[in-house]
Amino acid sequence: MGRTLARPDPRYSSGKLFARLWRDYLRRHWPLMTLALLVMMIEGSTLGALSWMLEPLFDRVFLGGETGLIWWVGLAILGLFVIRAVTLVVSRTLLTRISLASSSAMQVDLTRHILGLDQAFFQHNPPGALIERVQGDTIAVQGVWSTFITGAGRDAVSLIALFAVAISIDPIWTATTLIGAPLLILPTAVAQRYIRKKTAQMRSQSGQRATRLDEVFHGIAAVKLNRMEDYQMRRFATIVDAIRRAQVKMTMSQTMIPAMIDVVTGLGFFGVLLLAGGEIAAGQRTVGEFMSFFTAIALAFQPLRRLGGLAGTWQTAAASLERLYRLFDTPPAITSPATGLRPDPAQTTIRLEGVRLSYGETPVLRGLSFTAEAGQTTALVGPSGAGKSTVFALLTRMIDPDSGRITIGGQDIRALDLPALRDLFSTVAQEAALFDETIRENVLLGRTDVPAPALARALQAAHVTDFTDSLPQGIDTPAGPRGSSLSGGQRQRVAIARAILRDAPILLLDEATSALDTASEARVAEALADLSQGRTTLVIAHRLSTVRNADKIVVIVDGQVVEEGTHETLLVQGGTYASLCRMQLTD
Repeated sequence: MGRTLARPDPRYSSGKLFARLWRDYLRRHWPLMTLALLVMMIEGSTLGALSWMLEPLFDRVFLGGETGLIWWVGLAILGLFVIRAVTLVVSRTLLTRISLASSSAMQVDLTRHILGLDQAFFQHNPPGALIERVQGDTIAVQGVWSTFITGAGRDAVSLIALFAVAISIDPIWTATTLIGAPLLILPTAVAQRYIRKKTAQMRSQSGQRATRLDEVFHGIAAVKLNRMEDYQMRRFATIVDAIRRAQVKMTMSQTMIPAMIDVVTGLGFFGVLLLAGGEIAAGQRTVGEFMSFFTAIALAFQPLRRLGGLAGTWQTAAASLERLYRLFDTPPAITSPATGLRPDPAQTTIRLEGVRLSYGETPVLRGLSFTAEAGQTTALVGPSGAGKSTVFALLTRMIDPDSGRITIGGQDIRALDLPALRDLFSTVAQEAALFDETIRENVLLGRTDVPAPALARALQAAHVTDFTDSLPQGIDTPAGPRGSSLSGGQRQRVAIARAILRDAPILLLDEATSALDTASEARVAEALADLSQGRTTLVIAHRLSTVRNADKIVVIVDGQVVEEGTHETLLVQGGTYASLCRMQLTD
């Protein structure tokens, strides 16, 4: 981390980050931002007017005895405070609207971008870290937008107005108050760099915290059964403590800039008192002039501190912005080709030709070649880790091979439109992925064009109605987080109903009935057999009794095809398949 920050990437400099932020999210709100800026300018200018009004108040009313003028001065000061109150409400409302709209748009865009990335990205980026990017980093930026714009608008105008009053009274006094300002340049630059470093560290650790919580809560059963509560708490506490230390150091660095401004301002006040005191005593300056000047500088103190703190506040936002834009700049490795060819649903013969794939240094497929004929059922069998499930990921282009060729209907799948390619498949995986929604929504998956009779047939064919009919809410019963309200067999039946309803020309079954009891397995297997009629079906199964009727059985060992044929011919050959069958019969 330190080496990376020692040599910042020029693509993510503060100026370029703000330019991208303006172009992508703030520019669309420029009318409201302009209005908010104008309102804040009015609010900021009232401080200058207030300090200016003190000179006639002291010289003409208090010392000069013009009592009739007190009403006009008093009403003018009251009016200034009313204007400040109104402009405060209007400006904050406008800025809140802009910041929330911008951060919400960023969250939506970032989530859309992440969903478009390939499977390999998610293998290296855990869900908790991605949630922290979408939620934590965008919220961190959101809070800064209104602060930054407020500082750039109201406080800058306040300073201009207040220093204009101060200069009009005495330029030398004003210069004296700023005599120590050059001392702030180097410490401010060092503090900004340190703030950005610590913020980046804290945001990364926040992602680790979210990941740890996600894993603990997802694996809560394993945590309890293995009595890992104390172990997991120690790991979580270590991460939280690191975040706490980084937060403390970052806060200390952020407050150093306003603190140094306090010291410099104090030096300026001291110099002005020494200079002005003699002039007032000699009658060269009036008390009203000094009070007006003193008030202007005193009122400038808070805007100056806030503007000084903006440097640290911006570096906090810049660290989150850099993390967000680095993610935005991560391109998907798998995209639709420019040709955008659409597959022919009637031509579904699948061929793998010399396909090789490695995960890092570990080879998974070593020149895999076989053909799954259109309209037939092809079973992939072999020991665990042979690469069978990887074949399904390759067919749907969740991943791409290192070399070799995969065709469907004679067309290379890398030349096909990606959404159209995936529309060819209905899939039932070994682990049914259910969402924290109702059973109905888990079957429909967002589709709104499914007639009620078609849904009812799919539910009945997958034997979902066997258990939903006894539920008080029927298919509108919530499935729970990750389907936890349903048993393993029930979750699998919901997944099978999805595949039936999808009605795609190619069916991929990865241990589709593994979680079912014997009676349910027989019924669902019959439903899947009906569904596979006229479709190109690929089946992965460890229980060989479920694939003995397949048109072709492909035996894969160590990422290579070692045998092909029907159940009977492979038994006669007495090779790997026959050995697997004997082992299962023995078991």
